[in-house]
This record gives sequence, structure tokens and C-alpha cells, in this order.
Amino acid sequence: MKFENTSLQDVYVIRPAIFHDDRGHFFESFNLSSWEKQGFTNQFVQDNQSFSTKGVVRGLHFQTGEHAQGKLVRVISGRVLDIALDIRPDSKTFGKFELFELDAQNGNMVYIPEGFAHGFVALEDSIFHYKCTGGYCKEAEAGIHWNDPFLNIPWGVTNPIVSAKDQILPTFQEYIEKNLEGVRV
Repeated sequence: MKFENTSLQDVYVIRPAIFHDDRGHFFESFNLSSWEKQGFTNQFVQDNQSFSTKGVVRGLHFQTGEHAQGKLVRVISGRVLDIALDIRPDSKTFGKFELFELDAQNGNMVYIPEGFAHGFVALEDSIFHYKCTGGYCKEAEAGIHWNDPFLNIPWGVTNPIVSAKDQILPTFQEYIEKNLEGVRV
């Protein structure tokens, strides 16, 4: 596995070694030894999987407090545009986001640590896999509006399919004003 830095502090793109032959291909989607050699000490405790039809936007989601989750994300089938937004007020990349195209063909993954909002848009019908460092807790569930004009995330789709719950999430500024006293962007 090859770990690559991104423009966001503590976020990594991970590219597995894929072995092809006339039967198909094989790759390791996770290897604890490789993970630990990169200096990661957190443990994954839950795996999640979702299916999204083309044009579905999910996010920007995160969990707060002691229930914050780091995520190792990848696409099992299809193709998505994945988004990580740094919401850690003490981070040098606070308020910044990066886009990652993930697809089943190349098997690339993104590690998004605790303290980030995460979302994606399905560019094709897609099965998405999340390996999480914390379990789900409804009371800690939070998010930022996917189409926040301040963030101006280029989702790359017109007329996206967005859940009613995601449509009413606060903007980034509203989230900051309510939860991060004294922080400005």
C-alpha cells in the first residue's frame, strides 16, 4: 500500500497494490501492519456500507465529542466524488476541503480522521464502504449543509438527490457560531 499526503492535515490517499491475472485481480483493502508502519494507532471498530444511485449526495456528516469517527473510505463498485472538510478549529487546514475521486477500478481509498465532516456524490450507481474508528451514536450525529455557498464545494452534479435530513443541516458558519465560540473563518 502506498500512503500519500493530501492538502489537508492528517488526511491520506491510500493506493493498494493490485495484482491482475487472467482470472481478475486481488488487493488488500486493509493491512494492520501497513497501517501501524505509517504511525496510525487508532483502531477500526465498525464497518459500514451504503448503496447510492447516480446523483445521490450524502453529507456532510460527522459525529461530535467522544463519539467522533475517523473513516477509511473506498468504493466497492461504481465511482464517487468524495469530500473531506476540516472542522478542527486548531488545525492549520480548518475550513478547507479536498475532493477525491474514488472508483472500484483503481481501489484507491481515503483516510479521514476524527474532526472532519465527510460526504460524497455518486457519479455512478455505487457501493461505498466505510471503516470507522468509532461506533454510530445518534445523539452525536451532526452535519453541515452540502450546498453551503461559503464553502462552494464543486459537487459536479446538477439536480442531485439529497435526503430531507441533509437539506436542513446548518451552514458551516451556523455550525461555527453555535458550537465553536470565538472561532472565525
